[in-house]
Amino acid sequence: MILTTNQTHQFETQGFLSGVEVVGPQSADTIRKDFNSFEARVGRDRVQTAPVNLHFEEEFAWNLATNQTVLDCAESLLGPNLLLLGTRTFCKYGPSEDFVAWHQDLKYWGLDPAVAINAWIAIDDCDADNGCLRYIPGSHKWESREHGKAGKKGNLLSINQELPLSTEEEETAVDIALQAGQISIHHGMMTHGSRPNLSDRRRCGMAMVYVPAEVKPVEGADVVWTVVLVRGEAEEIHFDHRSNPFN
Repeated sequence: MILTTNQTHQFETQGFLSGVEVVGPQSADTIRKDFNSFEARVGRDRVQTAPVNLHFEEEFAWNLATNQTVLDCAESLLGPNLLLLGTRTFCKYGPSEDFVAWHQDLKYWGLDPAVAINAWIAIDDCDADNGCLRYIPGSHKWESREHGKAGKKGNLLSINQELPLSTEEEETAVDIALQAGQISIHHGMMTHGSRPNLSDRRRCGMAMVYVPAEVKPVEGADVVWTVVLVRGEAEEIHFDHRSNPFN
């Protein structure tokens, strides 16, 4: 599935796409079962914000990150030569006050140039009641902003970071409801977050991050990435890299 002109225009102007179907209901059920087995094996604490290289450990994560529809979408936005930068699951178990504060991913990723997309696949149905993703449309065009610390408990971000927003900015936020097997895609500079899951339903998804093959790490960056070339070719890869971990 190559994105349409209207979809790429929306991404360029709004900074995100949502509701792109990657797999049908039957395959979505299989993915959920694979995730449930992973969850039962390692526990809720680990899967809530799982390690950033989950695709090196779990075959279901590798299969999702190399799904041809996902890669087609990434190619439409980034070009033909793609590196998989990272994967991780995000789960919120309800009812709970846990949330994800507003933030910009590229603020912390140490990439040069600062170009990346985040494809977030819904493992469970996600909506406003169970704490779906929220975006500030157009915020991918903002400069990198200073982040502070969240003022309330329950922030699932790793260093409790939070991007302060004005009332007017926050009023523009949109909820990104997804059915299991659908993805949303957002620009790495997009301001995003999510509210608490106040329902009795789990809300789980997996984030898959892609960059063009020419991207380099910023010297002295806090994050050290190990990448995989998942589409196209690269004369040189500037990160530590590996091949298919399940060959």
